[in-house]
Amino acid sequence: MFGYYLDLAIRSLRRHKVLTTLMVLALALGIGATITTLTVLRLLSGDPLPEKSAQLFYPQVDPYPADQPFSRSGKRLPFLMSYVDAMNLLHAGKARRQTAVALSQVKVAPKTQEGKPFYADGVMTTADFFPMFDAPFQYGAGWSAADDDSRAQVVVIASFLNDKLFGGTDSVGRMIRIEDHDFRIIGVLKPWAPQPRFYALHLGSRDYGKGEGVFMPLLGARADCIGPSTMMSYGPGSSMEHLETSPAIWLGVWVELPDASAVSAYRLFLANYARQQVALGRFQKSRTALSGLMQWLRSEHVVPDDARLQTGLAFGFLLICVVNTVGLLLAKCLRRSREIGVRRALGASRGAIFAQFMVEAAIVGVAGGVLGLVFAELGLWGIRHQPAQYAGLAHLDLPMFLFTFVVALVASLVAGLLPAWRACVVAPAPQLKAS
Repeated sequence: MFGYYLDLAIRSLRRHKVLTTLMVLALALGIGATITTLTVLRLLSGDPLPEKSAQLFYPQVDPYPADQPFSRSGKRLPFLMSYVDAMNLLHAGKARRQTAVALSQVKVAPKTQEGKPFYADGVMTTADFFPMFDAPFQYGAGWSAADDDSRAQVVVIASFLNDKLFGGTDSVGRMIRIEDHDFRIIGVLKPWAPQPRFYALHLGSRDYGKGEGVFMPLLGARADCIGPSTMMSYGPGSSMEHLETSPAIWLGVWVELPDASAVSAYRLFLANYARQQVALGRFQKSRTALSGLMQWLRSEHVVPDDARLQTGLAFGFLLICVVNTVGLLLAKCLRRSREIGVRRALGASRGAIFAQFMVEAAIVGVAGGVLGLVFAELGLWGIRHQPAQYAGLAHLDLPMFLFTFVVALVASLVAGLLPAWRACVVAPAPQLKAS
């Protein structure tokens, strides 16, 4: 029976080519705009580490001292920590893993005569960074806690930097110069760039893109006077050369907490630590916060408001397109009143008429989905040529490809409900009499 309805629907759509073209085009425009904006929104608001995000937390304290109150607008806690507080939290060892992170733009030079120096984004961090964030290695491995303590001059590089410097070969054991100091490569990451770059928020890096090129032990980098990209001073005497003792905040801290009890215990530890620092005269207030990864991204408004607005406008445009399709299907239905009357007189049930028109709407939806994919690809191509951080990542993946046809079918079936109901209630007698 479905094959019969399909044949009738195709015949009908071929007879009314202009109306069919208008319906398909209307749906395709709405679907193309919707899928384009949804793809971008999904990219911007996605979970950067879906397998582990529930275990990653970002602690915050209020580091401003009692004897030097620091005026700040609003009530939000600082998003960075001082070196003293970051090291205190790490050395306390109250989490399964903990790491401190700072970013720096560094000059890199290969140990070859023909190699020319260039600047790359770098990460200064501690040993737990790689296992905590599940960073995959192509060659070698990360450094150890002992390397942190000994200020080892070692480095892990990204795959794209390894391709640029060493043609993608195993470069473990080779040397590169970073800020005029020699570092020994101990690991090469596979292509790895969480989107957004949650660990680098507010640290001086772009939130999206291919990621950082070099990863250095924090203490080893500081031993060579490599400074962070972001540093905020809250008192006199702060300097880039003496960040470890300066009244400045420049480090982000992440902790891995496996379950709810660990989260509660760490939150209590953090509150006790802040109260202790108030008692010592270091802090003015004992305010603290412990945000999960996704909560942290939401609170920091990683997804631009205009992206959400554009998605809402696209859905509104799709609704207008669906309404226009309803009107075109109704016009088509009214033009076929006599045909419907004859079919009803020959014994076709209302259900059969309804099913026939819904099949027609579904065919229009599938055609609109195919053309909508073309429009979506054109829209994403345009986004990739914009000067935005995430522009190069705007591609249609398999889930969004399949979702396009889901949207197309739902939109067309919704559009076909009213015309199909109107067709199935056509009375056959007046139509036969008129003919």
